[in-house]
Amino acid sequence: MTITTPLTGKHIILGVTGSIACYKAADLASKFAQAGATVPTILTPCAEKFISPLTFQSVTGQKSFVEADLWGGEGHIQHIGLGIGADLLVIAPCTANTIAKIAHGLADNLLTVTALAARCPIMIAPAMDGGMYSHPATQQNLEILRQRKVHAIGPVEGRMASGMVGLGRMAEVNEIFNRVRLTLSQNGDLSGCHLVITAGGTQEPLDPVRTLTNRSSGKQGYALAQAALDKGARVTLISAPTGLVTPLGALRVDVLTAEEMHQAVLSTVPGSDALIMAAAVADFRPQKQAVEKIKKDKGKPEIQFEFTSDILASVAQIKADTGYPRVMVGFAAESQNLFENAYQKVVKKHLDFIVANDITSNKAGFAVDTNQVTLIDATGKSEAHPLLSKEEVAQIIINRVMKLLGK
Repeated sequence: MTITTPLTGKHIILGVTGSIACYKAADLASKFAQAGATVPTILTPCAEKFISPLTFQSVTGQKSFVEADLWGGEGHIQHIGLGIGADLLVIAPCTANTIAKIAHGLADNLLTVTALAARCPIMIAPAMDGGMYSHPATQQNLEILRQRKVHAIGPVEGRMASGMVGLGRMAEVNEIFNRVRLTLSQNGDLSGCHLVITAGGTQEPLDPVRTLTNRSSGKQGYALAQAALDKGARVTLISAPTGLVTPLGALRVDVLTAEEMHQAVLSTVPGSDALIMAAAVADFRPQKQAVEKIKKDKGKPEIQFEFTSDILASVAQIKADTGYPRVMVGFAAESQNLFENAYQKVVKKHLDFIVANDITSNKAGFAVDTNQVTLIDATGKSEAHPLLSKEEVAQIIINRVMKLLGK
């Protein structure tokens, strides 16, 4: 299966201006290309002094345009073709000089004349040294661009080429990439839809030090959040503790215990379009949490357990009363009788479908980057998939949710 992103098939022009941050631009161009975009680049004369056009051609497979192309045989239409045919123009790094030129409509090189002719959205990643970013002239120029819906990403604070520390470093490549990804996902197939997704393994305290938990990493839930965002959905991600970075655009609600997740879900699902319960929620919790750390010199502790709240059962009742969420998806991590146990959960919890996986496999399920799942719907129809990345599994699940929502 080929993973698609909002960048797949898009035409993104990457403009590069004269800054030491040019080396980051090569990485950014590579990431755009790997995500499926066509990425021609335009280097200003100053940028050419920092980095070679061949670098960009090598990582994108596309032509890297330079100032000489403006004066070549096709120069009189080059900027028109580049500007009109693009889905997005990203200028990274974007110097104070180029910001000023674009703000005031100056078009004295191939990049600025392309920006003036462009009819696509423009995003810039400012990069400059010293106090140049905070200078009133730069701030005024940025305000002009903001009023024209030009989106600025960064800059960030850090050490600059001069050795000074301050605000002016170009934003990191991953931040720029994710901003572009989110921008291009707008008006996607799930635009206007609200998806609630849970992720990670809950933790039930035994004492002030110890918890009862599981090996869930949260990777599948976070991949689902990203896949939903890629389709333009509004996403609420209810997450147990993980070490993962929240997908840009998702509203993250942090919880610790099963009861906290239960309350977070109940407060979020009314009016939502879909709930995907990818979290590994504890089935049991200690009846009492020890006030002090349990000491081994007092002998083996006897711990009494009680059931946690059944989140899906509670949501099923809300759906019966209100019709929302319109789609309910569960997960089943099974070590035996995969189909029978998973299908029983579909029926009992009134799910539209369930994602079942065999946790006895060391390549699927917890704490790995891959998963092998079987989708089972309310009629008992099953759809088995081979071992895939969790990103691929997430896209399969979101595509099924889209169909159920009529998208």
